[in-house]
Amino acid sequence: MAQFSFYNSKQHGNSEIETNDISRNSNDHVPLCSINDVQLRFLVPDDLSEVRTLCQDWFPIDYPLSWYEDITSSSRFFSLAAVYNLAIIGLIVAEIKPYRSLNKEDRGILPDGLGKTADIGYILSLGVHRKHRRNGIGSLLLDSLINHLTTAERQSVKAIFLHVLTTNEPAILFYEKRRFTLHSFLPYYYHIRGKGQRDGFTYVTYINGGHQPHYASKLCWIGEIFKWLVMRVRQAIRWICHKTVSRFNFAP
Repeated sequence: MAQFSFYNSKQHGNSEIETNDISRNSNDHVPLCSINDVQLRFLVPDDLSEVRTLCQDWFPIDYPLSWYEDITSSSRFFSLAAVYNLAIIGLIVAEIKPYRSLNKEDRGILPDGLGKTADIGYILSLGVHRKHRRNGIGSLLLDSLINHLTTAERQSVKAIFLHVLTTNEPAILFYEKRRFTLHSFLPYYYHIRGKGQRDGFTYVTYINGGHQPHYASKLCWIGEIFKWLVMRVRQAIRWICHKTVSRFNFAP
């Protein structure tokens, strides 16, 4: 994750929360002797407390205890930890979903004909300890997920997608370098701790012969960027109007 701490954090009603954190500007990283010093293993129930502490530090949202219980014990999730000196320094959490079960805002990733029988990989969370960023750990975790989803028994998985804050430029650059492309703009998608609602992007990459719908093109990409720009302009106008009114709204 370049320097990592991505976040893709969303909450639909009270259903599920996703996060992906690629980080901000942190220069206090500790170089590893070698990436070979890092061990990968799946999370287990005994990791719950450690993982919870890490996620509370990495991500700007509060996960319910049930989320930590699920990702450390349920076989539904691909929950992989990067371990260095017996401590978890990074993790990736993903799951495989039937394409037809996706939420409305995530539709359109695959052609209708292919989507009827296809599965899709979804990255809920990806983070690396701030002291160990810029060491290739995020890439190691992502590569492990991709390798897992491109085996012979998982050829039904035709794409991998995720959500990311529009303001999280390090995460966006990381994913774009890894061949993820912008799929859609999601206004007010995130509920960020202490900051209210924030906009998000959906990014996707195709595997196992999957591909975008034939109508998708650069025009779709430009359209999503245009929607995002319009939203930002509207927000700026509302802010200016609010400040102007507040300035002249003197108490008697």
